[in-house]
Amino acid sequence: MKKILFVCLGNICRSPMAEFIMKDEVRRQNRAGDFLIASAGTSGEEEGNPVYPPARAELAKHGISCEGKRAKKFLPSDYSAYEYILCMENSQVRELRRQTGDPDKKIFRLLDFTSSPHDIADPWYTRNFSLAYAQIAEGVRAFLLFLQKGDEAQQK
Repeated sequence: MKKILFVCLGNICRSPMAEFIMKDEVRRQNRAGDFLIASAGTSGEEEGNPVYPPARAELAKHGISCEGKRAKKFLPSDYSAYEYILCMENSQVRELRRQTGDPDKKIFRLLDFTSSPHDIADPWYTRNFSLAYAQIAEGVRAFLLFLQKGDEAQQK
């Protein structure tokens, strides 16, 4: 089972969007049982709050529900619980590497798996939830392709 944790700042916009986009994608591929997928934030400021309404609305536009999701702060103990920790921007990568040391080299930006690696701007500030959705969906597809190639290489 692949254990994936998505991380952004507050865990109310980008990382929950990534969590539920990924869950939807693997469900549609009939691979949901192969994954444990969650999300967290580097800040505890939003802990316990639901997904931000515009992020929830953007997911709903694509037929994806995030019902029941509450913001959670990343804990150093999360490092050992997940195989991949996928951040939305470099500031989260730096913060998590500072907290954990990243001895297993499992912390990445989500878009590092695409042909155009870059940060995903925080839609809390940009108000562009559709762009954030599109970038996250692109990152999720690229990451799943990366995993598939790794699985194929192991089988050879």
